[in-house]
Amino acid sequence: MKKVGITGNIGSGKSYVCKIFESLGIPVFYSDDETKKLYLIPPVKELIINRFGNEVYFEDGTLNKKLLSYHLFKNEEAMQFIESVLYPALNQRFDEWCKQQTTPYVLYESAILFEKNYGKYFDKIIFVSAPEGIRLQRVMLRDDCSEENVRSRMRLQLSEDLKVSKADFVIHNDGAQPVEPQVLEINKLLCC
Repeated sequence: MKKVGITGNIGSGKSYVCKIFESLGIPVFYSDDETKKLYLIPPVKELIINRFGNEVYFEDGTLNKKLLSYHLFKNEEAMQFIESVLYPALNQRFDEWCKQQTTPYVLYESAILFEKNYGKYFDKIIFVSAPEGIRLQRVMLRDDCSEENVRSRMRLQLSEDLKVSKADFVIHNDGAQPVEPQVLEINKLLCC
């Protein structure tokens, strides 16, 4: 079974494209969703509490995202710690998930695939591309936030041109070209 990474910058429409692949019977591992679940696993939770204190979790056991974000964004070492706890657990979860699949390939969805040098772990990489103006509007509508808020998040990601150059396939989600035929073509190539 092939392991295929799918990525795109914020607002590119990765989730939309993944839903099309899913409609074709291709399983998608959503790394952000799986990472959120990891924060609630007792051994991970214990490590985080030991590092940042009990107040990082609310009384009901859920993560205090705002407080953890405060710690992470003011301290690079704290971010490295969280990544050292979460990424091995995430990779293990993905490997276990892959063993349960029976399709010719699976998709691993991640917005930061290239930023974290994960490209080498996949047989192929799909990049979902959209012009910056379109991405900006999508995210402002989706998250009900300001242009500056979105631009500050965009600045944290590598350029679209660099990612396109590293990808095996590019899906153009610009509103001008239909996305579904592009997905069908890639699916046909990956199923061979």
